[in-house]
Amino acid sequence: MKFRKDNQEPDKEKKTDKNDSNKFWQGPSDDGKKPSFRPQNNPKNRFALMVFITLTIMFGYMFFDSANSAKDQVVPYTTFISYVEADQVSSVEIKEQSQIRFVLKNGIAAQTRIPYFDETLLENLKAKKVSVTGSVQEISILQVLLQLLPWIIFIGFTIMLFRQSSGMNGKMMSTLGKSRAKEYMDSDTKTTFKDVAGQIEAKYELEEVVEFLKHPDHFTKVGAKIPRGVLLVGPPGTGKTLLAKAVAGESGVAFFHTSGSDFVEMFVGMGAARVRDLFEQARKHSPCILFIDELDAVGRTRGGGLGGGNDEREQTLNQILVEMDGFSTSTGVIVMAATNRPDVLDPALLRPGRFDRQVVVDLPDIQEREDILRIHCRKITLEDDVDLKRLARGSAGTSGADLANLVNEAALFAARKNKTTVCMDDMEEARDKILLGVARKSRAMTDDEKLATAYHEAGHTLLHYYLKNLDPLHKVTIIPHGRALGLTVSLPERDPYTKNRSMLIDWIKVCMGGYVAEELVYGETTTGTSNDIKQATDLARRMVTEWGMSGLGFVNLADESEPLFLGREITQHKDYSEDTARKIDQEIHEILEEAMKETRDILSLHRDQLDQLTKELVEKETLDDSQIRILLGFEPLPHYSEKVEKSKLEEVPVEKAEEKKESEAPSVDESSNESKE
Repeated sequence: MKFRKDNQEPDKEKKTDKNDSNKFWQGPSDDGKKPSFRPQNNPKNRFALMVFITLTIMFGYMFFDSANSAKDQVVPYTTFISYVEADQVSSVEIKEQSQIRFVLKNGIAAQTRIPYFDETLLENLKAKKVSVTGSVQEISILQVLLQLLPWIIFIGFTIMLFRQSSGMNGKMMSTLGKSRAKEYMDSDTKTTFKDVAGQIEAKYELEEVVEFLKHPDHFTKVGAKIPRGVLLVGPPGTGKTLLAKAVAGESGVAFFHTSGSDFVEMFVGMGAARVRDLFEQARKHSPCILFIDELDAVGRTRGGGLGGGNDEREQTLNQILVEMDGFSTSTGVIVMAATNRPDVLDPALLRPGRFDRQVVVDLPDIQEREDILRIHCRKITLEDDVDLKRLARGSAGTSGADLANLVNEAALFAARKNKTTVCMDDMEEARDKILLGVARKSRAMTDDEKLATAYHEAGHTLLHYYLKNLDPLHKVTIIPHGRALGLTVSLPERDPYTKNRSMLIDWIKVCMGGYVAEELVYGETTTGTSNDIKQATDLARRMVTEWGMSGLGFVNLADESEPLFLGREITQHKDYSEDTARKIDQEIHEILEEAMKETRDILSLHRDQLDQLTKELVEKETLDDSQIRILLGFEPLPHYSEKVEKSKLEEVPVEKAEEKKESEAPSVDESSNESKE
């Protein structure tokens, strides 16, 4: 794989880090060629250096003073007395602390110490006519300073800590109410709408906001008012923050961005103070845009708490409401926000005058997924066999972040193989890892377990060729992925926004394929069918209670109680009687029984193909649609890209409004034989 690196220019001078406390650029060196780096003149460093030099001088003085004082020879007191009695001492100097310095007649000086009080010493010296003098020991200022030095250091350190703590507390208290929003600078890497694939309607709404800020006269002439707020709503990873970055790159006005959690603080009133400071900064830079990411951190419905008292989060929310539309509001400030939980936001935030527009940033469709893959593939080198349209078909339900991760994982797979380009196999392997889980090829399975898994997946696979309302098969594998021992994956030709009853019934039959195959071959089933049973039962229940696809008719019997602690519902309940509950169970049972009978008939009729497919799976472990069609003698399907090109030539393009996608209905045909873990 070829990793494109930034162009490096080694001839240019490198700038030093502003935070580097050890170096700074002093200008040209003596030779005038290269910049020289010298130690920075930091006041703290100078103070430490001065203290070190002073202590060195003091200790050196004491050392030399003690050395000078120790030049005289030290003798025992008895030797001194013997010198006095022998009349060899010419003079004596008596010091404090019972020290005696004497000079012999031959000029030699010596010292001694009186071990006890000797009353006869002066009389003996006087009798020998020795010159006796007395002196007071000099007090050295340096010695006094050394004795006081520990106390000076302790007091100085205490004062320094006190000043620092008081200064930090004052600084902290003064900055707690300041907003933590960061201003988008022109020097930052710009993101424009060209870097955002798909989301045509969302980009149109935001482009209009940018145009209003750039050319307000075009709108004010007809009496239009600038929107106060724009709320970006959508699942995680769909590009809400990316769209905000694009607005920052496109608009020529100031752009401040912050997060909802930045307003949360342990001190009471700090959140509201930060909101006031944020909007004050925005008004100073008007016209400008404020972007608040993860708005639900402070915008949840008020009154949801179970206890009493004053809620700090509610104070922050109230301040946001007042700043967006209150007595002190002013034009020129647009508030953008992003959230993936619009259902928990306070209604006062969503009314016109605050967030006038709600822009839905939904999961990308098949064409948008292809465009997103194309954008992320700019940074890597692709081989000719890479079909981005096929990857887009096989990644239904993924977000833009998932697709970016897919491309990156494919590049990593190529790098592990010491390749400089990315092929289709790398892309497929990366997609399977993201959507299905990591392939556990090292997991040891016995031959019997491998054969049973192959029969299970063959039961799922064979139904794709005899049921009319299913997407084409992509591939089947008995290599474990995640917790699944095997997988059967389909490849939709389009993104379904709605599903009819026939499609759902066929999907239930596919879920039952593994169960029926095990029952036909072994006369019993395994625990690996638990996930299939759960999927089929959930679908049948929703067909009865939500979608009106049973004998109960046009009625909603689903339990739609709100989650706990959202301020809506505290208790969960059912809105139907026990008799209705029995009817629901009966309808679900009938749907499953009918589907089970038809599934058993299909697999029993084509038992030879089931055995043939199982044998090939055990041998090759993974088979795609083309290999299965050749093996079982089915007519091959034309390539999807060829079908699309042909349909484009025959159709006249007509603009259509996108229908709301049924996100909860199954969109990817994926059956799994779940392991016992």
